[in-house]
Amino acid sequence: MPTPHRTSLAEIIDAGRSLLESAGLSGLTMQAVADRVGVRAPSLYKRVSNRRELIALVAEATVRDLGDRLDAAVDGEPDPRAALAALAREARSFARERPVAFGLVFAPGVDVDLDPESLARASATVVRLAGELAGEERALDAARTVTAWLNGFVGMELSGAFRLGGEVDRAFEFGIDTLTGALARGT
Repeated sequence: MPTPHRTSLAEIIDAGRSLLESAGLSGLTMQAVADRVGVRAPSLYKRVSNRRELIALVAEATVRDLGDRLDAAVDGEPDPRAALAALAREARSFARERPVAFGLVFAPGVDVDLDPESLARASATVVRLAGELAGEERALDAARTVTAWLNGFVGMELSGAFRLGGEVDRAFEFGIDTLTGALARGT
């Protein structure tokens, strides 16, 4: 009779997400996850075939979580400029709470397989709002511009690269206002 599974895939992914933030990508190992969920490492292979799949599952969970939070941040906001600003603030908040996971999904040079459907779902709100501001024919271009600015700003903030003084929060709000205004004027 086979031994029962002592952990679930959801528990493995949750442990992986926690380890990612506390130990970085190099600390996200099958052994570390096994220790966290209280099983021996070989037991994980019943649910996850290898470390690469584990990293992909953690990244997928991150993308879904971020997408859900972005959707919730704009829920009920009829003004696309205000909604896009709320979305940007929520993405920044997410990045501050989960900087390593944010980097896993957005940093250049990180080789992780992400499901195209998950990415499309997580991106749907920013694409929709960008289309409302810049026009449907430019929706993807505008969404990419917003995402690039946001990722660049947050990346610099998280790495401590804003060294000239001044208020970073004020600069962020200036960026949101300028970007959403420019997109709206482009229609």
